[in-house]
Amino acid sequence: MGSRAFLGVCGAAAAGIFSVALLIGNDYAFFAGYVVLQFIVLAQAWNILGGYTGYVNFGSAAFFALGAYAAVFLHKLYPLPLPVLIAIGGLVSGSAGLGMGYLTLRLRGAFFAIATLAFAVVLQTLVVNWNYVGGARGAYVIRPDSVWLVGSYVHYLFLLMLILAAVAVAIARAIERSRLGYGFATIRDDELAAEASGVPTLRLKLVATTLSGALMGMAGAPFPYYIGYLQPSSAFGLEYAVNSIAMPMIGGTTSWVGPLIGAVLLGSLQQIATVTISSAVNLLIVGLLLVGFVIIAPSGIVGLVQHGWPRRSAK
Repeated sequence: MGSRAFLGVCGAAAAGIFSVALLIGNDYAFFAGYVVLQFIVLAQAWNILGGYTGYVNFGSAAFFALGAYAAVFLHKLYPLPLPVLIAIGGLVSGSAGLGMGYLTLRLRGAFFAIATLAFAVVLQTLVVNWNYVGGARGAYVIRPDSVWLVGSYVHYLFLLMLILAAVAVAIARAIERSRLGYGFATIRDDELAAEASGVPTLRLKLVATTLSGALMGMAGAPFPYYIGYLQPSSAFGLEYAVNSIAMPMIGGTTSWVGPLIGAVLLGSLQQIATVTISSAVNLLIVGLLLVGFVIIAPSGIVGLVQHGWPRRSAK
């Protein structure tokens, strides 16, 4: 399937999902659906660097929060339409990804992962002490009740995140089938051999960190409007760092399909658990599933389907 045909399929799927949500007639379906779609974007963004390129990023929450706080900053400075804020959030977080990559990508393995975690801690400390965006006490964001042509603002947020999720999936698929994706794969498989073969590894890794950070920032920009109140503990929440890693690993990191499956599966389970049990069990669900898949299917659901169960392959 070509890129144009795939974009058409994504558009049709997005329209179908939005229509089904409208037919349900319950605003919670839009709230819960927004969260699942947000995780689809985060999972695809993390997988560009962590799955395609092989550099594990523990600082996902930092890029997400950077997009959210960029939106809060601009909202207080001069309110702009949300699509513009999403684009600016992507630009800010993408620039941060480029800068972080330039400083840390000469590190490898656990050292790079620790550096990304340190980046998140430093950024959170700066935000906590920045009074203009609320500091430690947080900041309120007053959103309108409705939007022209769309209606409820909740529906509007859901629609924007649905479009963003479709764009993220399309970007991940395009990368996987391109020369850029093949370059990422050579770095993941054997970076030293790739360098010896003339592959511009540093340049490709910088592209990966920039794209990954930009998508995470775009996912974070609407977040203050979704919850109406933003504070460091919510923007830099552990659930974003953990889910953005767990979802691609459970779904499968070598293809764009894996993060999509993992995000839909885990995101839906967490929303069901929130309604039926408690939101406190969300990370427990993620942890149990992650441990189970690491033991049973290290290649994720996609690898399990492609290669079959280990026992079956052993026969």
